[in-house]
Amino acid sequence: MKLAIIHGKLVTMSDKEKAVIPGGTLLVKDGIIERILESKEEIPAEYRKIDAKGCFVLPGFIEAHCHMGITEEKKGMEGDDCNEGVDPITPSLRAIDAVNPMDDAFHNAVRAGITAANIGPGSSNVVGGQFVVVNNHGRCIDEMILKAPSALKTAFGENPKVNYSGMGKSPATRMAVAAMLRKELLGAKQYLSGHKKDQDTDLRFEAYRPVFEKRIPIKAHAHRADDILTAIRIAKEFDVKMTLDHCSEGHLIADEIKASGFPAIVGPDLASRNKIEVQNMAFKTAGILSKAGILTAITTDHPVSIIQTLPLCAALAVKEGMEMDAALKAITIHAAKICGVDDKIGSLDAGKQADVVIYDGHPFDIFTKTMCTLIKGEIIYRAPQFFI
Repeated sequence: MKLAIIHGKLVTMSDKEKAVIPGGTLLVKDGIIERILESKEEIPAEYRKIDAKGCFVLPGFIEAHCHMGITEEKKGMEGDDCNEGVDPITPSLRAIDAVNPMDDAFHNAVRAGITAANIGPGSSNVVGGQFVVVNNHGRCIDEMILKAPSALKTAFGENPKVNYSGMGKSPATRMAVAAMLRKELLGAKQYLSGHKKDQDTDLRFEAYRPVFEKRIPIKAHAHRADDILTAIRIAKEFDVKMTLDHCSEGHLIADEIKASGFPAIVGPDLASRNKIEVQNMAFKTAGILSKAGILTAITTDHPVSIIQTLPLCAALAVKEGMEMDAALKAITIHAAKICGVDDKIGSLDAGKQADVVIYDGHPFDIFTKTMCTLIKGEIIYRAPQFFI
């Protein structure tokens, strides 16, 4: 299919194209962005036109950390597969085996212009399992995958402590969380360095292969400043990539995070301070980290905050000091870079997947409506009042 999105205000989020192209035309062919035309260039006759006059046209938004489809809406225990909270070390768990694309949250995401998400296990375990980046439309998870695995989940702080101290087993302290993770990484490193192709495969330690090969990061659940610094310390000890997820007290140690070189995925700030480690949670954090030169994304942590509030979370970060462009990047190209899929999505660049959203106003305006959402060049959602 060939599409031409015309007359819109293109906000490309690109390092290659102009940042904003008023009245530009976005050409899409076979699910891929073909090129951008300036307003006066002629549109080939064979392209089906989508008139976005008066609208903003952006790359689809990206949720960099959530549990959509693993913690299903309206299902209770039967639809909750987020935490295997009986063993603190479960690296071989794979999100792809639990994500239910029928979860209503996927439809809500698409209606909000959120076209991709990084989905994985929760934070009850020291090592929780593997995340996956998916497009937010489909019936078969295997056909939705953009990157699998995309990260290996680990958790610091209260959650693993609370889960396992109640069972009378480790970890019951932050020291135990760190010690168990070090032991696990050391065992995995030794296994991978000595494993031969003709030997039996250990799925537990094989989960660390892409981590030690630096193809994916460790995804560290860490709210409190000391937990963030422990995560950084361990990642440096073992020379692995890491993303600092939640990072609620990151604004208190911005210099140290900057020096580490690790990116931050900030949030969910649109939630209550329902435990001690999030007492300093604030919408200002993302802006402070971004201004410090740290690659920053913003998360809802769905279902902690519902997925469709992602643009609102970014807008509130702007209200508390984040630059507008940085906030848009935090849910587009910067989120894509942190998730390892910026070669596929995150900006309106030729050759990338045509994940595109059309809004009737600026996406950070509370009254703005999604007019049309495309994934892989296919119209997945269209508002009734948007005629094409």
